[in-house]
Amino acid sequence: MNLILIVLPVFIILSVGFIGQRVLNLDIKSISTAALYLMLPFLAFQTFYENELSINYLYIILFCVLLLFGLVLISIVAGRFTNLPQTKTSAFVLAGAFMNSGNYGVPVILFAFGETGFQYAVIMMVIQSLLMNTVGLYFAAKGSKKGGTFKDSLIKIIKMPVLYGSVAGLLFQVGSVPLPDFLYNGINLIASATIPTIMLVLGMQLANISKKNVQMKELSAVLVMRFVASPLIAYGITVLLSLDILLSSVLIVLAAMPTAANTTMFAVQFDTEPDLVSFSTLVTTSVSIVSVPFMLMLLS
Repeated sequence: MNLILIVLPVFIILSVGFIGQRVLNLDIKSISTAALYLMLPFLAFQTFYENELSINYLYIILFCVLLLFGLVLISIVAGRFTNLPQTKTSAFVLAGAFMNSGNYGVPVILFAFGETGFQYAVIMMVIQSLLMNTVGLYFAAKGSKKGGTFKDSLIKIIKMPVLYGSVAGLLFQVGSVPLPDFLYNGINLIASATIPTIMLVLGMQLANISKKNVQMKELSAVLVMRFVASPLIAYGITVLLSLDILLSSVLIVLAAMPTAANTTMFAVQFDTEPDLVSFSTLVTTSVSIVSVPFMLMLLS
């Protein structure tokens, strides 16, 4: 019961966004853009500015890259053996390889593991964001019926302010650059509001998702990827890297998070099986109210 209570605050905020969208029919894109471009860079800056550069940064980068490589490989091999078209294989990559480590995972880690775990989770969120906006966009474009190039993906990542917020935070931290209180207090206020805002946006996005044309076997494959293959691969990587217990637990729980909401936007933009990707986001998020507490129980 205590483990479910850890996840419950997240679902309360998601529910507020979900109900608000159904009742008010708000402009999700504007709020999402504000959170992504105006708020998230400040959270990234604060995270990297407050945490001294350590070997854990490298471990988290290695973990994210290895996990993504393993999940993408499984998706491609499965697609080849079942003779799936490229558009559906790319959709499996989007729905199965990218987890919601940010607007869902970060608050869960904060409630479950405290401030230290939270800092690890934010670092992984930033790295996952960079991977999603490069590798994820590449597969969305590759499986598109509209076409798209890897160059387009690179242009998009260069335009992401979170990258510059992260780099600025690192440079200021390494250079021991002091910030006046009035400036840092402003940064802290925006950073503190970022996660709740993004969670509301996720709830709003879920309110607009419908099943339409999705087969149960396809959805089942995504569920296995997200809740079985991903945490198992994550566990193997943490053992391989000999990570400490807290960092290992945080990374494994994040690896077991539901499908990232941003993949829906990619799938819609490039017409890469948007029904499958969007409905996978809804179902995996719903299932996670049981699966995430179970994962926390296993690691407790």
